[in-house]
Amino acid sequence: MESVQFSIVIDAPKEKIWEVMLGKDTYPLWADVFMPDTYFEGDWSQGSKMLFLAPDEMGKISGAIFKVKENRPFEFVSLENIGMIKDGEEDVTSPEATMYAGALENYMFKEVDGATEVLVDLVPVMEIPSEYEETFSEMWHNALQKLKELAEK
Repeated sequence: MESVQFSIVIDAPKEKIWEVMLGKDTYPLWADVFMPDTYFEGDWSQGSKMLFLAPDEMGKISGAIFKVKENRPFEFVSLENIGMIKDGEEDVTSPEATMYAGALENYMFKEVDGATEVLVDLVPVMEIPSEYEETFSEMWHNALQKLKELAEK
């Protein structure tokens, strides 16, 4: 499957961007573009399980389950989708939960002329339907722009 990339140059050290991007209090500030009131449970250590959660339209908790595949602080973090949360319950076996299993989200932080380039490499397990491509790209652009604003404060 072809990967999809996004990037942004942020006028801040990679250590600060890392902290803003992955911090418990700051993650929801930029990631709410994807799902309002989003948050995570878990830690970013290699091999650990991360839950990315938000209340759905009915107020029940839903989201995705990822495993931290690799973590090189301030340089690279890779997440692998392993399931979903539906109605507050973990599901890693149903066809609905496993349809995205194996998809990767890779985040790279590279110093560039005193700033930091954040590269996002998404490796889906299936094609993104063409009718969602524009919305998907716009969400990522907006999320990275929010990250930039937060990190440059």
